[in-house]
Amino acid sequence: MTNETTNSILENSKSEYHKLSIQVSLNGLSFCVLDTLSNKILASEKLVFENELTPYAVQKEIKQLFEKNRIKDVKFSEVVVIHRNNLFSLVPQSLFNKEELANYLKFNAKILANDHLEYDEIKSLDMVNVYVPFMNINNYIYDLFGEFEFLHHGTILIQTLTNSHGNLSEPICYIHLIQGHMDITVISNKKLILYNNFSFNTKEDFIYYLLFTLEQLKLDTETTKLKLFGSIEEGDELYNMCHQYVRDISIFIPSNTTFYHFGGSEKETIDFTLLNTL
Repeated sequence: MTNETTNSILENSKSEYHKLSIQVSLNGLSFCVLDTLSNKILASEKLVFENELTPYAVQKEIKQLFEKNRIKDVKFSEVVVIHRNNLFSLVPQSLFNKEELANYLKFNAKILANDHLEYDEIKSLDMVNVYVPFMNINNYIYDLFGEFEFLHHGTILIQTLTNSHGNLSEPICYIHLIQGHMDITVISNKKLILYNNFSFNTKEDFIYYLLFTLEQLKLDTETTKLKLFGSIEEGDELYNMCHQYVRDISIFIPSNTTFYHFGGSEKETIDFTLLNTL
């Protein structure tokens, strides 16, 4: 969409019931503005960085994106920030102690002594997601808008996929692809069997992580259902490679289709985790 179109839509909309969702990673960022009364997505944009940036360089990108789209001029009833990174660890609720956040993370992620740690409760699964948010970005958003909600992207993926999974007894492996990253979520009987995130540069890396995960979980490549979504389509190189090794694969089409996009753009161009915070 053109910048002029976005500005016009936001400037002409007088509703105070706007919701802003922002997804932030070192590889890219995206945002959506939803008019919650009309259920229309008024504006959305996605940036993919050529190289991985530092959190402070990402903050500059957000500032430029907001200025271009005049986001600061819009009054929001709700703001949500999604932190996308692999600095996380899932902990059963029964073992969770909020005084021990660093201990949950230190074996799974490279954390620094001055890192600020947070957690999301996934109550439906009696689980807690402990993670490192981008605090400089949180501080910047707070300075702009005041109080807001923030979550780890894994929390949204896990909650949304387990809710949409139904009561199917056979395990299903979901893979979400975005900007050189793959989220692998395995669910059976509405229970989370595994969630993990990998970064990859080649199709060989991608298929290695997939097959290694299936092997570790003792899931048969002949019978396990594999559902792919995000930045992948049937016939893509990665899709075809999956088909060489896994028999039952398909493109997963999320059920969240309740939003009308003002510009007529395809919903699939807006990231899954962004849509599921709206």
